[in-house]
Amino acid sequence: MPRQPRIDVAGEFYHVINRANARAQIFKTPDDYQAVVQALQQTLEKMPLDIFSFCIMPNHWHFAVRPRNDGEMGKFFGKLTQTVTQRWHAFHHTTGMGHVFQGRYKAFLVQTDVYFIQLMKYIEGNPLRAGLVSKAEEWRWGSYNMRTTDPERYKILCVPWPVDMPPDYLHIVNQPTSKEFLEQLRNSVVRGKPLGDAEWVEKTVREYGLESTIRNRGGQRATKGTGPFIY
Repeated sequence: MPRQPRIDVAGEFYHVINRANARAQIFKTPDDYQAVVQALQQTLEKMPLDIFSFCIMPNHWHFAVRPRNDGEMGKFFGKLTQTVTQRWHAFHHTTGMGHVFQGRYKAFLVQTDVYFIQLMKYIEGNPLRAGLVSKAEEWRWGSYNMRTTDPERYKILCVPWPVDMPPDYLHIVNQPTSKEFLEQLRNSVVRGKPLGDAEWVEKTVREYGLESTIRNRGGQRATKGTGPFIY
């Protein structure tokens, strides 16, 4: 299947994912995770990008972002991935031994409003779904924990949400994610299909020429997501 067109437009909202090569665990120690957070902060200083939430997992990461200028997202994640890769190899004495990440990141457009909160819950609750913690807020390597334990650094890395945080968000993020939303999200990850309600998806597909993301290989509209589950 040919690569989907990569949309990188200022003012749009995206979910960005990248995985380790062969899905191997690459972040194992606090130093590994701290190095990523440090690289993230340093990259932001050179290439500002609006980050609403993030989560660094043992073999992948998630971000919810909004570019300020066209083409900014690709440059940012290219630089971040390069920096993390170089430092990971240097620290583990594996320089010259191949890729750390699978390749280019995946990103897809996301509708704001109700879908924004669902995506924040998905990203910040990732460690809970993966069984790494008993409560989402216990995972140190993401925006959720940082918001309360290190608010000054959180303000450096993340920008205010474009919608109000629900007063019961702590409860929401620790609840199971609906099967319907997970199916929609899997489909978006695999195909690059915009994530939102039907009317918004149709409009966005037409606006950015993303018709291939809603059709299967036979040319018919895709109705269900395919491919591996992601936390």
